[in-house]
Amino acid sequence: MHTRPLLCAALLAASGAAQAQTPPDPFGAGTGASTVLPAITVTAPRALESEPTDAASEKRISGETLNTRPVERPGEVLEGAPGLIVSQHSGEGKANQYFLRGMNLDHGTDLAIWLDGMPINMRTHGHGQGYADVNFLIPELLEQMIVKKGPYWAEESDFASAGALRLAYANRLESNVVLGTVGSFGYWRGLAAGSMAFGQGFITAAGEAVFYDGPWQASDALRKFNAFLRYSEGTRDNGLAITALAYTNSWHSTDQIPVRAVSDGSLSRFGAVDQTDGGNTQRYSLSMRWAQSDDRSASLVEAYGIYSTLNLFNNFTYFLDNPDLGDQFQQSDKRKIFGLNASHTLRHRLAGLHSETTVGTQVRYDDIGVGLFNTFQRTTYNTVRYDQVNETSVGLYLKNTTAWTDWLRVTLGVRGDLFMANVDSTTLAANSGNTSAFLASPKAGVVFGPFAKTEFYLNGGFGYHSNDARGATITVNPADPAQPIAAVPLLVQSKGAEVGVRSQAIKGLDTSLAVFLLDFNSELLFVGDAGTTVASRPSRRIGVEWTNSYRPTSWASFDLDLAFTHARFTGSSPDGNFIPGAPDFVGSAGATLGGDTGWFGALRLRSLGPRPLISDGSVWSSFTTTLNGGRVGYVFDSGIKLNLDVFNILNTQASQIDYFYVSRLPGEPLAGVADRHFHPVEPTAFRLTLAKAF
Repeated sequence: MHTRPLLCAALLAASGAAQAQTPPDPFGAGTGASTVLPAITVTAPRALESEPTDAASEKRISGETLNTRPVERPGEVLEGAPGLIVSQHSGEGKANQYFLRGMNLDHGTDLAIWLDGMPINMRTHGHGQGYADVNFLIPELLEQMIVKKGPYWAEESDFASAGALRLAYANRLESNVVLGTVGSFGYWRGLAAGSMAFGQGFITAAGEAVFYDGPWQASDALRKFNAFLRYSEGTRDNGLAITALAYTNSWHSTDQIPVRAVSDGSLSRFGAVDQTDGGNTQRYSLSMRWAQSDDRSASLVEAYGIYSTLNLFNNFTYFLDNPDLGDQFQQSDKRKIFGLNASHTLRHRLAGLHSETTVGTQVRYDDIGVGLFNTFQRTTYNTVRYDQVNETSVGLYLKNTTAWTDWLRVTLGVRGDLFMANVDSTTLAANSGNTSAFLASPKAGVVFGPFAKTEFYLNGGFGYHSNDARGATITVNPADPAQPIAAVPLLVQSKGAEVGVRSQAIKGLDTSLAVFLLDFNSELLFVGDAGTTVASRPSRRIGVEWTNSYRPTSWASFDLDLAFTHARFTGSSPDGNFIPGAPDFVGSAGATLGGDTGWFGALRLRSLGPRPLISDGSVWSSFTTTLNGGRVGYVFDSGIKLNLDVFNILNTQASQIDYFYVSRLPGEPLAGVADRHFHPVEPTAFRLTLAKAF
């Protein structure tokens, strides 16, 4: 009988990340060896060659692997999660657009993203519920990303119905690095990062600056500055880390434009109707992580404080509502967030069987000032609404994983979440109020195997997403107080199930197949002409995901991920049952070649399938398929690295995003014109990086 860490995946989920004994290489030049997980002395039958998982769709990706992928923007590093597409449609400082499991997740709705125990998703946000801006990420610092899909995980809370991504920065780097990148369309990036011994631990620091104009007729004028500082002692499982982050960004943006203007030649594919759109943001945080683990137990405490602001200027309908000044509006969000995550795991015997029981809590408080204003060239002339919101959540969860036989382990869990919010509408008292809600969410998972290096999985559970607290207290339309508006629930339940298989029967190949179902009591839907996320009808998604990773040698790896989803509103409606923006297909493939020194390279292909743009299914977007990234480079024995990245290699003319709604250009009828609006994929671009490790 072989030994392996018992129920390691459950521990990973409880702690948020596994500790790598070898610090990551910030170069990420070649395929990179996976970091080594710490040993746990509790024993059970050996399963697969890599760390075990509790679902076919669960996956851990090392920072080294993530950094072998050429990425045009930081958010694209998340595409290491199989079946996830990350795009951008409104400047390089705004949160990305995410697509996963047949969902247009807007800027983060129903995809929970965490960094070192800090939530990235924003509740009751000025632009959209669940807004998750990852533009402050420094990919070279990433130690790992844990991918969990579906509402089956007791430790995952708000926005985690489609999935959850747990990102972790390294406590220290294998080597110090300085690098500079220059590229097409005025791109420039500088980064310096390194670690040094200090007292009983290490200090790791990094600084980054990025400038970018983009291919747009109105320059992006991106100016981004980023800083990271961490003091750490011990390891991730037995140690302490204190981290400070600082980030600021300003930009202009070319938002989606109408097809009719491009077709008649009045607007370039890279032009803008309102050239003053854009925004600015900042994010500062201080966090702490303490962990202690031995053969019998594991404890974890994470605490954080975050201060963030966003001012976003958009004009999606141009001159429809205001033919004279135009329809530009400002969405502002200024908040302080405080939170605590704590868990304790006991490794014990249950009726003589190996078992682990985890109890945990997650507490979060948001103090939010959020506003919506009418603007002309970024100058405010009318306040639509302004609200001061205090929102608190308390979550408790309990789960147990027991190995009943050598080939059967069962996980049972439950969590309860209480949300409380106070909305003080300073512009319209009728929309002020208090609201609260509680949901209990049971979870379950079964793993059968291994049988010939193959495991089978059954998972099911309930989850939820929160709605904007303003929508839970609203009574009248802030733009027309005579018009009553019905409030929406503060919490909306989801439920899902998954059947899957994962096999390593073929040497070097890790393949998994998952069939899933995901239901929402109310779909959160992005409204393209309003720039907001609203609660809509119940929905159902049924899909299948096939994920493959093949490493025939130490210097070559290949991956292929395919996902098909059938997404519809449930029930009948004269408006139709198609879910706007829901893709029925997502696919990606890639190859990575190279070792620690010498030549290396990478090539990536991705495809986002057609999406219905209105619920009756009469208007659809096209496929967006691009050979989106290529890399070739050389690492010298001296520690110097030179590489060239190429994006949109075939110069494909496709859309990052598509919407269908009514807008008005100058000279058009006052009622406007219904049309498809799109944001184009950027043309072919080159970036050359010179780096030195020491």
